[in-house]
Amino acid sequence: MDLIEHAASFNFERAPVQNSDEYGNINHHQISNKEINEACLSNNNSESQGDLSQLIQDFDRINIKEVDPMVILSKQAIEDYNIIVDEINDFIFRLMNKGFERNSVKQKVIEYFNNHNINSQDIYNWLLIKNSLNSIFLLGYFNHYGIVTSENNEKAFNLFINASEKNQLLSQYFTGHCYFHGYGTVKNEKLSFDYYEKVANENFSSGQLGVGYFYKKGISVEKDYQKAFYWYEKAANNGNIIAIYSLSRFYEDGIFVEKDYNKAFELYKKSAEGGYPDGITMLGYCYYKGIGTTIDKQKSFELYQNAANLGSNTTKYNLALMFEEGDGITKDIGKAIYWYEKSAEQGDLDAQVKLKTFQDDQ
Repeated sequence: MDLIEHAASFNFERAPVQNSDEYGNINHHQISNKEINEACLSNNNSESQGDLSQLIQDFDRINIKEVDPMVILSKQAIEDYNIIVDEINDFIFRLMNKGFERNSVKQKVIEYFNNHNINSQDIYNWLLIKNSLNSIFLLGYFNHYGIVTSENNEKAFNLFINASEKNQLLSQYFTGHCYFHGYGTVKNEKLSFDYYEKVANENFSSGQLGVGYFYKKGISVEKDYQKAFYWYEKAANNGNIIAIYSLSRFYEDGIFVEKDYNKAFELYKKSAEGGYPDGITMLGYCYYKGIGTTIDKQKSFELYQNAANLGSNTTKYNLALMFEEGDGITKDIGKAIYWYEKSAEQGDLDAQVKLKTFQDDQ
């Protein structure tokens, strides 16, 4: 399930719903090809990248569709598959460490296969006969998200917890994720916290984000805004765009720290520049209300459009209101209805009421 905080309305314009930190699956962070390449290539030296580039170019010559434990592959083929498995693990790690939402990471993994002519079925077959920690995690990942195979959370959980016991970091994180949601196991928020805390202490920003969220909400631990701020700040310092957004809420609302609209604006802007939809939405809201900056409704409108196109439901509602009122833009009832419909389709009750009002007036 997705945990969502509901924000209060301010005049006619609604402040965006605060996303559920590490749990959100509603807003899908769009990742450019440049970002993918940066995520994949960062922290690797040029020599290793040259080897990987050559490996990817030659990958279509390796085929293990009929592989089983009795098949003897060449030493080079084995090395090639092991390299690819490790690179995919690193790819997932880097994207998640930047704060990219899990379902978006899944889509980018699939795109990674397609863009590099890697047969995901071949990789899956290879994972079935391997017992390295990265292979065990990736097999669990495939089963959790239904990549190549049918979704099987029980199998995924067993694989995650197997590798997590041997300190495979991503497996530890996903074990916590499974415990939190009850995927393939009995829901257990205390165990979820324990696993998130374990990877948080290893400086994994998604784990730090999760620990901060637990302290902010008082989930399985005593609510503690000081500790929540501490962990959000650590994750933000690691470049996690959701943590940067979450930290800005503390400054805007004066939670644990003194209200500082300039600091909040600065952090919203940083989160927005990282491509986080809620960060883009809140940056637009800051321009609309003049929070930490001068009022610029045209700028607000442009940011709202950007966030709405990325899937932000609250922003769709705000766009509809701006079109309905002609506030800072040309009044256009047709476009207002269009965005109310888009918002209503995602279950927004206020948008549904607005649509009914339009229908009754006709």
